[in-house]
Amino acid sequence: MTVILDRLSKEYGRGAYPGRSSEGLSPEWDPSPFHVLIATILSQRTKDNNTRKASDALFGRFDSVDAIANADINEIAELIRPSGFPNQKGRALIDVCRTLIENYDSQVPSDIGELLKLPMVGRKTANCVRSYAFGIQAICVDTHVHRIANMIGLVRTKNPDETEFELMKITPEERWSDVNRYIVRHGQLVCIPNHPKCERCKIADLCGSSSV
Repeated sequence: MTVILDRLSKEYGRGAYPGRSSEGLSPEWDPSPFHVLIATILSQRTKDNNTRKASDALFGRFDSVDAIANADINEIAELIRPSGFPNQKGRALIDVCRTLIENYDSQVPSDIGELLKLPMVGRKTANCVRSYAFGIQAICVDTHVHRIANMIGLVRTKNPDETEFELMKITPEERWSDVNRYIVRHGQLVCIPNHPKCERCKIADLCGSSSV
């Protein structure tokens, strides 16, 4: 696993970030727990580009816990429509922000147990917040990571939670956060679902599904 992460890190630099790619990011860009949490909720069941559109629109209008908590559900839903399921996600975002105000002094918790208590927050979202916002080593398994880890042959798992725990066994803990950062970018640019660009892949020689 270390060899794979080393090669991908050289290829993709800063890698991917929740709600956007590394493209256009200034060197000093530092995602807050609030931004990572909201963007990762928006990323559920949609494509990366749709998440970016929805995140940009939402944060352009409501850029704080208090602002979203007190926003009109219809306005939130319209802003995040590109991410899909706008009414469900919009209600969840408002409920999340109200829960943060009522139970966490408007702060996003770093403890995974507390994060999992928030509406629409599963292990993927919780680990993304811990990894990208708090700098805690965590393996965030989204569709890219689950698909590519199985395609390469690193794991043989049926769901993202199984993939997370299996990857934890074969990845040094100090590299856990690199798994999502680089494999997601690889999935966005090269190992594309149904159309993998194996001829461009830097880890094709390590992949059991490569056509090269």
